[in-house]
Amino acid sequence: MEKLMNFLEVKMMPTATKISGQRHMQAIRSGIVATLPLTIVGSFFTILLNIPIESIAAVIEPYRAMLDIPFRYTVGIMSLYSAFTIGHHLAEGYKLDARSAGLLSVLSFLISTVVPVRVTENIDGVVNAGRYINIANLGSASLFAAIVASIVTVEIFRFMKEKNITIKMPDGVPPEVANSFIALLPTAAVIFLFVIVRYVFNFDINSFLSTLLLPLKGLLTGNSLFGGLLTVFLITIFWVMGIHGPAVMGPVIRPFWDMSIAENIEAYTAGVAASDMPNIFTEQFIQWYVWIGGAGATLALVFLFLFSKSQYLKKLGRLSLLPGLFNINEPIIFGAPIVMNPILAIPFIVAPLVTTTIAYTAFKLNIIPLMVARLPFTVIAPFAAWMSSDWSVMAGVLVVFNFIVSLAIYYPFFKVFERQQIATEDAAIKEGGA
Repeated sequence: MEKLMNFLEVKMMPTATKISGQRHMQAIRSGIVATLPLTIVGSFFTILLNIPIESIAAVIEPYRAMLDIPFRYTVGIMSLYSAFTIGHHLAEGYKLDARSAGLLSVLSFLISTVVPVRVTENIDGVVNAGRYINIANLGSASLFAAIVASIVTVEIFRFMKEKNITIKMPDGVPPEVANSFIALLPTAAVIFLFVIVRYVFNFDINSFLSTLLLPLKGLLTGNSLFGGLLTVFLITIFWVMGIHGPAVMGPVIRPFWDMSIAENIEAYTAGVAASDMPNIFTEQFIQWYVWIGGAGATLALVFLFLFSKSQYLKKLGRLSLLPGLFNINEPIIFGAPIVMNPILAIPFIVAPLVTTTIAYTAFKLNIIPLMVARLPFTVIAPFAAWMSSDWSVMAGVLVVFNFIVSLAIYYPFFKVFERQQIATEDAAIKEGGA
């Protein structure tokens, strides 16, 4: 284990740190995270529309169409919001006008992804003709198109500004006006490029990326147990090295996660049974059934610390309990510590791999419905699983079962670590007495 830890620290840590700090990766991660309030609230409306209590459902039914609107304009067009936020964050990294870059990113995304359709409707005897866009093209399936469009747009903006291919205003002009004129030529360039690509060469970037990335999505977030275990392993191993696992994996895995849960929500909203959702491995699967108390399922270790004979571990357990219940585990990760700890690192990695396999098996056997809602990560796990899995009581039971399994896996390693800690404390007491 010592050799493994040394190898990870020397060989993998520098590369992982560079990846997590790369400018475009940071912009993608920050941009997608910025849309969380919209998608979380949209998920709550999905839950509200599917409460399995007939009396409540009867009250809601007359308002169903109205209550569906928040979902359609949050989760339903998440790629549109992501185009703006990714472009905005990348521009901030380059110290460009972030607002203009965000708007340009939305523009390029719309041109490259949505083809307006001319429709003639006959409503109450009146003929209405016009061009319309299908908001289905702005949903989760177009997320990678939004990412590419935003990055290309901001890079064009940056290049033209660095080469002074802009319209400069005299000194004294208000900054908001000056920035608007600076963005004029980049706007023209972006429109020209994306119109040529989409309408002259008839290149659909969204279809191309979907075809190219579909195998990877299917591996990491579809229904592949190997892909789910690989994701969990990588996140925990980075944490053990002292690197924020989701920060490294987020830019790679989060777009797939967001697409997967959005596909589940859309299918559920369309009336598909929760047991027939398209994706098992969503972020919510890992959040509620695997990360019980946070990455590494550390709530089990917190409970063990509460009853430790070591005074330090007992105090750390008390301090970490409340955050751990709400899935915040930095106090235990850095307080024990688990980082670079060859004893606690083993269950920190192994326990989530085991519980991932257990939860996957439960889903495959149709014991638990699949994830159909996106809740804040701070919701207590059994309740969040119950709400996210079509109000299934068995979902909460599975969380408790996985917690007990994690407890059993952590226990022998905890006892070894506890003995070491007690020996250290006794030595410190003797030294102080002397």
